[in-house]
Amino acid sequence: MRVSTDLPDLATELCSARQKIVELKAELEAANKLLVSFKAMLFGSRSEKASIVLDAQERLDLGDLGPVLHHEPANDDSPTQRTTRKARRNIGGLPKHFPRVTHVVEPESTQCTCCQGDMHRIGEDVSEVLDIVPAVLRVIATVRPKYACRHCETSIVQAPAPPRLVDGGMATTSFIAWIVTQRFAWYLPIYRQAQMLAGHGVRIDRSTMVRWIRRTAWWLQGLYDCQWRFLHKQPKIHVDETRLPVLDPGQGKLRIDQFWAHGIDDRPWGGPAPPAVCYAHARSRSHATISTQLENYAGILQVDGYTAYKALETPGRDAGTIELAFCLAHLRRRFVDLHKSTKSTITAQLIGLLGRVYRIEAEIRGTSAEHRHAVRQAKTKPLMAELKQLLDDTLERVSAKSALAEDIRYAHGHWPGLTRFLDDGRIEVDNNMIERQMRPIGISRRNSLFAGNDGGAESWAILASLLQTAKLNGLDPYTWLNDVLTRIVSGEVKSNELDQLLAWNWKPRQTQASLEMAA
Repeated sequence: MRVSTDLPDLATELCSARQKIVELKAELEAANKLLVSFKAMLFGSRSEKASIVLDAQERLDLGDLGPVLHHEPANDDSPTQRTTRKARRNIGGLPKHFPRVTHVVEPESTQCTCCQGDMHRIGEDVSEVLDIVPAVLRVIATVRPKYACRHCETSIVQAPAPPRLVDGGMATTSFIAWIVTQRFAWYLPIYRQAQMLAGHGVRIDRSTMVRWIRRTAWWLQGLYDCQWRFLHKQPKIHVDETRLPVLDPGQGKLRIDQFWAHGIDDRPWGGPAPPAVCYAHARSRSHATISTQLENYAGILQVDGYTAYKALETPGRDAGTIELAFCLAHLRRRFVDLHKSTKSTITAQLIGLLGRVYRIEAEIRGTSAEHRHAVRQAKTKPLMAELKQLLDDTLERVSAKSALAEDIRYAHGHWPGLTRFLDDGRIEVDNNMIERQMRPIGISRRNSLFAGNDGGAESWAILASLLQTAKLNGLDPYTWLNDVLTRIVSGEVKSNELDQLLAWNWKPRQTQASLEMAA
């Protein structure tokens, strides 16, 4: 009888197989959690994507979330103590600057039914409704008479042709301003505008409209540069980046470039800087790219946790020191995404602490920097210390390879920048100001798919910067752009006077004329 000598090997293989099964189960569980998160992001309802994951936590105004379902308040305040923002509607009071067209509706007869005498007017009822006159296409014929002397027949006089945005073109400045505004302020692609015009019997090739856009950007390059310089003189700016597909004519395929956004907004603490944003097209999102863009900047830079920013804090920069303030909302999103798949009590505690920080921020928004600093030191600083302690204790208890440990290490690696807002009332708790300015780029990118070439991407950056800033300052982008282009093209405003055309300095010419008359 032969005795097998392979039993130890079989035992070893069985042990290895069991270990492999455990590892595969762990990988499958991690993959399933990731799949659940992606499904919620891609296919979940808007309220599901934006809602707070904790039942006991009230809605947080992060600025990066859309409308969410109502949640009961997490604190002890009664519902009557919570103030709600009054809806901004024009019910009962239409804008006074709109032109009025009066229609008088008279009775069929103004003779008294009793004595047949003439009745006299004792009053009236007036009701106003909003009306619209759709865009009217028209042709403007510019006539320049020629005059000659009957005696000498050598001298001829004629007025010079007025300057035009496109020399020899078929469109007025106002028409081109409308095309540009629809494209870069309201995200209507060129091909759709061409279809709309064709419905009116005007057929314009899309390449012609693209040339108009590039010519407009050429005229506005100086104003864009002026806005860029103003922005980088501010002591605190926000920066973010997003992808931008660009058609590469030489390769015949799309190339993924980057759109960088630099923004300022001091309104949350009543500071002097107006809201503004400047976009910049670049081939990459490398440290060298952002370092070049900020080569003349010194101050506080509020960003997300992207590693390319960290090297900007290198001491000894020629322009001066840059201090990084990181985004607390990015940290919170990590824990929210993890909580959706794990329902962990630890992530619930972390989100709850961050929710309390945001409630304090909501209370002090719009107050002075000094008041924000004092409240943060008294109320928020202990919460952040409690959060840090919870992160430290948790990291010692969980697996170093877990997703929670990775998120905690992210917090540790960015902690000085995440807490910088505690010591400066000018700094925001997150970078949502600039992220909101990335949404128009995303909408426009989704509608237009890509930029035609590098020149198109540069034009996109210039025009989107100026029109989005006009909107941030409460201006109608078309009214502003049409007036600005008219003044620049006509030579009324010189290159060294462009400051007056920046959105926060701009005044309509009617207002300027009335001010001069009053003076």
